[in-house]
Amino acid sequence: MTWLILLITGFLVGLLVISTGGGGAAIYLGLLTTVFHLAPGSAAATSLFTAFPSLLVGAYGHYRTGQIHFKVGNQMLIAAIPATIVGALISPDIPIKLYTWLVAIILFLLGVQILVKRFSHRQSKPVHHQGLQAACYGVLSGLMVGVAGLSGGGPIIAGLLVLGLDMIPAAATSAYVLVGTTLIGLIFHMSANNVNWSIGVSLMIGAMLGAFCAPRLLMHADPQKLNAYLKPFMGVLIIFMALKMVF
Repeated sequence: MTWLILLITGFLVGLLVISTGGGGAAIYLGLLTTVFHLAPGSAAATSLFTAFPSLLVGAYGHYRTGQIHFKVGNQMLIAAIPATIVGALISPDIPIKLYTWLVAIILFLLGVQILVKRFSHRQSKPVHHQGLQAACYGVLSGLMVGVAGLSGGGPIIAGLLVLGLDMIPAAATSAYVLVGTTLIGLIFHMSANNVNWSIGVSLMIGAMLGAFCAPRLLMHADPQKLNAYLKPFMGVLIIFMALKMVF
């Protein structure tokens, strides 16, 4: 029965995160520590192990539907991968409280910016003029993966929305970027052999099924309605994530 619960949970999380552009490692990390009572090191490694295959499936599905913006995605990825490596190497020396507050403040400001852009009538700047800004979001995401074992989806999806992408292309491009960062983070965190295989495999299979369905469901959705409802939802969710980190 436990494996069935894990399978269903993984499916729902995989469906949600691929639809909204997150990586899911933060959700898995929360579940593994609070519900399944795994130690932090084991939970971080298991969450990345669970998230990576579903991101790969979801990104491929988005690629098939032609929604990935490779130019801005590559700008983020090129910046994120070195930051992930650096974060993993320096993580033992970073005070967790300082790191948590810095990330929380940045995410809070990004969430506010998404809401402001959604409800203002100012026209967004074209994405191709924002290379440096995209790289900064990539660096922040990479540090989140390397230091904390998260997938770093918050800064990526927030950055893509702030840069002017609509919800579906932003979710697709985010999944593409997170494949790279999560793989690097997984390699570093698995080196300690901390993965809880009995829990991780069932969650992973469910998440892959959810990720497989998500791009196909999004293609049948109304893009205008998605932008109208999901953009403010993502802004509020990112602000909530920021507050949850410090309170």
